[in-house]
Amino acid sequence: MNHTGELAALLTAVFWTITALAFEAASRKIGSMVVNLLRLVIGFGFLTVFVFFYRGILFPFDASPQTWFYLGLSGLIGFVFGDLCLFQAFVVVGARISMLLMALAPPMTALIGWVILGETLSWKSWIGMVLTISGIALVVLKRHTAAESNGGFRKVKFNYPLWGILLGLGGALGQAVGLVLSKVGMQGYDTFASTQIRVIAGIAGFSVLFTIMGFWRHAFRALPMRKPMLQLSLGAFFGPFLGVSFSLISIKYADTGIASTIMAIVPVLIIPPSMILYREKVTFKEIAGAVLAVTGVAMFFL
Repeated sequence: MNHTGELAALLTAVFWTITALAFEAASRKIGSMVVNLLRLVIGFGFLTVFVFFYRGILFPFDASPQTWFYLGLSGLIGFVFGDLCLFQAFVVVGARISMLLMALAPPMTALIGWVILGETLSWKSWIGMVLTISGIALVVLKRHTAAESNGGFRKVKFNYPLWGILLGLGGALGQAVGLVLSKVGMQGYDTFASTQIRVIAGIAGFSVLFTIMGFWRHAFRALPMRKPMLQLSLGAFFGPFLGVSFSLISIKYADTGIASTIMAIVPVLIIPPSMILYREKVTFKEIAGAVLAVTGVAMFFL
């Protein structure tokens, strides 16, 4: 039995773990907006060189207008909206919590299909959704102590800044919508060339934002900074180049739900390197919450 799609999804999860840690470090030094644009530019360079030798065509001029439309829209929503939220979440709550919130992307994908396309959800899907949300809630929520509650009901509060949590949720929504549009846009077209189109749209979108917000000076100021640029290049290689391309390979050769489920194990994969590289203190409750969230995603698509 051919498991090309499933293997590509597993490799995608590994690549996204690496890129999340690299981009968190770079974003803390040069800002999430600058990292978003520069990693797409660098990633596009990797892609273009590879595609030229792989296909013999430098740019995806052979794509149909429909392919350009859906993949371009996917790039704008996934990269500009979704990753803009995600990368700022890296700064506010860190890569580990941000990627945990991204575990909501597969359930969001299915909910979009249920609400807009009229697709049905099984009882397993609803249980999986509850498990995923419960796992994330276990990590990000906590109750006031008796002293803090002044003898009243113990109110629930967040372990992490609410703004960071909302940003992480925005990242998950952007990925969910972007993935669905990518599936529609590819339709037999080459996956690496499809990634090129998505990245071109992302670069165009961020260029407009940088012009409106006057952020170009921040981008040029970051270029001579060696360490952030090395981290950014590492993240770009494993993210916009390998990660995004292999994610498209996975949904091309495997069911979108199965591929999304495997790719959603990043919250578990990222725990050991976060503890080793960034000396993060991870509690048993946080590990249990991450495992529960991933289990919920898996059940969602069984």
